[in-house]
Amino acid sequence: MLYLDHAATSPVRPEVLEAMRPYLTGVFGNPSSHHTAGEAAASALDDARARVARVLGMRSGDIVFTAGGTEANNLAVKGIVLAALERGRRHLVISPIEHESILESAAYLRRFHSVEVTTLPVDPRGRIAPEELAAAVRDDTALISIGHANNEIGTVQDTAALASVTRAARVPLHLDAVQSAGWLALNALSADAVSIAGHKLGAPKGIGALAVRGRVPVEPMLHGGGQERGRRSGTENVAGAVALATALELADQERETVSSRVGSTTARFIALVLDRIPEATLTGDRDHRLPGTASFTFAGTSGESILLELERRGVISSSGSACAAGSDDPSHVLLACGVPAEVAQTAVRFTFGRDALPTDAPERLAALVADSVRAARG
Repeated sequence: MLYLDHAATSPVRPEVLEAMRPYLTGVFGNPSSHHTAGEAAASALDDARARVARVLGMRSGDIVFTAGGTEANNLAVKGIVLAALERGRRHLVISPIEHESILESAAYLRRFHSVEVTTLPVDPRGRIAPEELAAAVRDDTALISIGHANNEIGTVQDTAALASVTRAARVPLHLDAVQSAGWLALNALSADAVSIAGHKLGAPKGIGALAVRGRVPVEPMLHGGGQERGRRSGTENVAGAVALATALELADQERETVSSRVGSTTARFIALVLDRIPEATLTGDRDHRLPGTASFTFAGTSGESILLELERRGVISSSGSACAAGSDDPSHVLLACGVPAEVAQTAVRFTFGRDALPTDAPERLAALVADSVRAARG
């Protein structure tokens, strides 16, 4: 079985499992407890926080551990905007291709807090024009929240150009880096807040982080014990934090080599699919995309039928975001890029992992895709 759905989740790396094991067994104390067991756990938590901060180019105190990327995005969007309301800032800027956790957070703020939300247009490749962002920013803009790389089509935004707009306007910029972490450099991002998730990197599900610079006020979503400097109450997941730090460090250390190798494999696969399947259309930006993401539409077929045929042939892939699984609606990302609804429902996404594949893998995989499309068409 060839697993090509790493954008949904990746397996836990053996090194990560070993790093977190002591904090699931012997070092089990509550890091808020003032005794030896608690202090040992607190020390591990502080170390993990510092390690995550180094990779992200932030300070240790900027890191808020969360239960995953969805919570990190909710805390960024709701927390920063709600904290800005008392300063008269009640305007939020997002794009139409954001993850559901961003879109739903914006909808919540609009419905319950009368926040005005501006949704930027994207071009057919899913890219945001800096001039569109500049035109959308207002005096009362509280936050701009943009996905660093899209989870469905893999398009990477020109964050340097977008960040220059936000700096000039003195508006905080939040980047959802859940998909880009480990693939792209994050330490040079000119962002005020960055979200990541462990299970995309080789850590277990249930751990993530929001890095938010200390100068940006954040209203907490969880109240209680005041952990995470009052920004996220609840007993911290020490083992998860250690796992996230370990996975993030490993991915960052290997990033250039792995991104180059996987990018070459993916580019070869894309070229073969487009050459062999006349109905295939690549979605997203061919030049500015995540190294391991290849997403296509296959006009005149059914995406779900293709997925079933692929699985029969030993290939696991997806039709888009796992967070929208079970929905019969066409992808909101593809619709925003101008893809007709009937074509959007034929989408299939292949996302490669960090492990090396045989040199003939692109050819064999493209042949399996071609066979699956023919079988799905009947």
